[in-house]
Amino acid sequence: MNDTPAPIFRVAVVGGGLSGLSAAHRLVELSKTMESRLDLTLFEAASRTGGMIATQQIGNYLVELGADSFITNKPAGVALCQRLGMENELIPTIDKWRKSLVLKDGKPVEVPEGFMLLSPAKVWPILKSPIFSWGGKLRMGWERFLPARKSSDTSDESLASFVKRRFGQELLERLVQPLVGGIYTSDPEKLSLRATLPRFLDQEQQYGSLIKASRSQAKKQSKAENSESGARYGLFTAPKNGIQSILDRLREKIETSATIRSDCPIKSVQQAEQGWSVIIGGGETEQFDAVILALPTHRAAELLAGVSPELAGDLSSIEYASSAIVVSGHNLSDIKHPLDAFGLVIPEIEKRNIIAVSFSSRKFPGRAPEGKVILRTFVGGAMHPEMMELADDEMKETVRKELAAMLGVSGEPDFTEVVRYQNGMPQYHVGHLDRVASIESRVADLPGLELAGNAYRGVGIPDSIASGEAAAERVLN
Repeated sequence: MNDTPAPIFRVAVVGGGLSGLSAAHRLVELSKTMESRLDLTLFEAASRTGGMIATQQIGNYLVELGADSFITNKPAGVALCQRLGMENELIPTIDKWRKSLVLKDGKPVEVPEGFMLLSPAKVWPILKSPIFSWGGKLRMGWERFLPARKSSDTSDESLASFVKRRFGQELLERLVQPLVGGIYTSDPEKLSLRATLPRFLDQEQQYGSLIKASRSQAKKQSKAENSESGARYGLFTAPKNGIQSILDRLREKIETSATIRSDCPIKSVQQAEQGWSVIIGGGETEQFDAVILALPTHRAAELLAGVSPELAGDLSSIEYASSAIVVSGHNLSDIKHPLDAFGLVIPEIEKRNIIAVSFSSRKFPGRAPEGKVILRTFVGGAMHPEMMELADDEMKETVRKELAAMLGVSGEPDFTEVVRYQNGMPQYHVGHLDRVASIESRVADLPGLELAGNAYRGVGIPDSIASGEAAAERVLN
């Protein structure tokens, strides 16, 4: 009988946001099949884990202070919920309000049915829409006859360049910029299409036209939805008790086999003779075989400056934008607009002070009491950095005026919360994938080091989960 104890494999995860928690959870899952014994510590500088995700009960309102849902056509989010035993807690969006609005000349107008983020799948809704001039509609229709970019041209292209090339300026300004801007809070003239929405470049090559591609895929989707194997949740879902319930469950699972140290900022990370040294803010040093940095790239760059200046330089080259969400609860009777949609996006050409408004309790049931509604108003981003200089009261007043003008909101809200995310959204500028490839190449030369987060290959919840889990798997491999 062999009484030799199993060797210990020590791993540090630095960062307790969604990517860090996903990495730690995946390590715990995989440790059950390891020959060595996992000794895992997760470090979080703040007093709570969760990062930019937080769900709060305010009176009888269930309020999301960060993301309020996640997309289901990327599998990592739903798959994690299934492994956490939360599959039956996921709820679909409310069919009744499943449409979007865009501001046109100060008034909310319905986004044409079948519009797929960059291109229309149906002609008649576009022809009827008051969003576009007849000249703009004709220019969009001409897209069917434009040649595709040469397949040999693999250079990156900005969102603005692509849309203007295929559909013209008006579609970019009136619809694509606000829709995509609401996701990435970015300048479309700088946003890399290959890094964010590569399927549209691929569709151009495969079909020669995005209109042809959209119509073809709409037919396939309709058939899938009518079959027994159709999507269970629709395109977006969330747990009935809010997004934070996923992180709470992750933390519960991690704490059974690992240590979570909150209020524990890390000063630096250094290579050691055997593995890595993690220097904690108070001066304490701990030794690990591997380290996963699940941090914003500018913070990871600070920790790695003494290890690889070149890697730190690449990480620092990824820019970030700051934004805020002003969340408020209202009586429906105080709002003139019927709020018969999931939300409203605001084009830059409208010259307003907000980016978008999500009608949060119109998306999912159980968020607001009967006769009430939650509005989540987005402020700042790459196009409006000056808004982040406002004090909370000034920002609330600005949002109040904008909501009154656009939606006819009056009366005193039941609550108003301002949530700021300083340098919270990585900007996927043209050339982003080349920067990421350089980062990954340099990390490959540093055994035992991995990076995870929303700054590399996707900003959404499923992307962040997938990034953390992949980093965990690489560490153990």
